Amino acid sequence: MNIVAAAEALLQAEKEKKTIAPFTSSIEAISIEDAYQIQIYQIEKKVEQGAVIKGKKIGLTSKVMQEMFNVSTPDYGHILDNMIFDEGSSIHINRFIQPKVEFEIAFVLNKDLQGPNITADDVIAATEYVVPAIEIIDSRIENWKFKFEDTVADNGSSAGAVIGKRRTKIDNVDLVNEKLSVYKNDELIDGAKGEAVLGNPVNAVAWLANTLAEYNISLKKGEIILAGALTKALTFEPGDTFTAIFETLGDVTISFTGGVEAS
Repeated sequence: MNIVAAAEALLQAEKEKKTIAPFTSSIEAISIEDAYQIQIYQIEKKVEQGAVIKGKKIGLTSKVMQEMFNVSTPDYGHILDNMIFDEGSSIHINRFIQPKVEFEIAFVLNKDLQGPNITADDVIAATEYVVPAIEIIDSRIENWKFKFEDTVADNGSSAGAVIGKRRTKIDNVDLVNEKLSVYKNDELIDGAKGEAVLGNPVNAVAWLANTLAEYNISLKKGEIILAGALTKALTFEPGDTFTAIFETLGDVTISFTGGVEAS
């Protein structure tokens, strides 16, 4: 697999708001190692152009999401500063290609986590606080018809996030049993508990730290780590508003607009 060519194709697709065929549908083979190198190349290019890495996202951690996209292993992507939106800001749908929203628990770290051999206890000790979050995912791969290697190459299908304002010490919440209720335009449409994410969202962060160690990447103090969706990803249209209400962590809201974007 030509790492540079594949990465540049994804960067161009993102810029032009178009999709490309899955790499896994090509005659040329792509390995998981290739996929992560394609992702890292894109992030390095964006950082060279002024973007700042603010954290990481873990994807495909819950059974409903793995079934939705027919995969069996979590993946990860990078979160950049230009991907984080203020709660209450107007997010224009034209920023994206074929977006969906997910509802998650995010961790903010008070020290670095460097795998391998990171445990759940290590994650708890390294967590400054946890917050509710909504992630916008988007795929540069046609019709979301990807395999695991495709979504890894595509930065874990990440596109944006809104981070809730209430900060909760991790010792003050039972993450396994933390209840989530999802509302779309004030109508309750879904719900779950924290256990949907690998049995405990802490396990997802430990998995990420250990996986990143294979690429000599660590989780950094101050980074935001999105631990993965508790429920199915949902599509949206201009005018839609979603609110994730957690029993202990509080709530976070995201709204979308459409029409002609102001220049």
